[in-house]
Amino acid sequence: MLNISHLTKRYGDKVAVDDLSLRIAPGEIYGFIGHNGAGKTTTLKAAVGIMQYDSGTITIDGLDLQADPLGCKAKIAYIPDNPDLYDYMTGIKYLNFIADVFGVSPEDRSRRIRELADRLELTSDLAQPISAYSHGMKQKLAIISAWIHTPRLILMDEPFVGLDPKASHLLKQMMREHCNSGGAIFFSTHVLEVAEKLCDRVAIIKQGRLIRSGTMEEVKGDDSLEEVFLELEDETC
Repeated sequence: MLNISHLTKRYGDKVAVDDLSLRIAPGEIYGFIGHNGAGKTTTLKAAVGIMQYDSGTITIDGLDLQADPLGCKAKIAYIPDNPDLYDYMTGIKYLNFIADVFGVSPEDRSRRIRELADRLELTSDLAQPISAYSHGMKQKLAIISAWIHTPRLILMDEPFVGLDPKASHLLKQMMREHCNSGGAIFFSTHVLEVAEKLCDRVAIIKQGRLIRSGTMEEVKGDDSLEEVFLELEDETC
């Protein structure tokens, strides 16, 4: 679904992502973990086509991101760590705008908005301006907008930040359902307990370099993911 091959991104003399290769297959929830500044957000932004990179290739569902950026973007959704929504719009106008961008029919969008907003308990707030939303409500709106066009691949940067426990539980359910239907999820998180319970595969990155990846069992063995992460951090200092 997503193939990142020898990705390198520099900011001047600093190498933010260093020869990174990852493959996320259909049906997988793939966790991406590392300390602040490790290169997670840079990788995600490169993978969704909003940041140029110096070398390497990225393909999405068989399409090359640089050769066919629009084709790739039609297959994905991206939720950044701080969703930049249009505060002057109401929630429903924003969702209809996103549906227009992805060519979702009026019938399909109406059904999906109703189902998703009801599930995330945001229906009664859709008529309100986004400027009046709390951070958690904005995060819910971003989640609905990501799911509205039934993308093949969903990429998320710290998606659980700002969500209450019930909304976090619902998002985990939605992630698993998406992958069970043949989609894929690639997301970064600092919440290692969530990654350990939720992810099929995980990658650990430090200073732009991949230091371990594989199935959850391969990466952590008999230890907890937190223990393995801290041990690897110490070993590579």
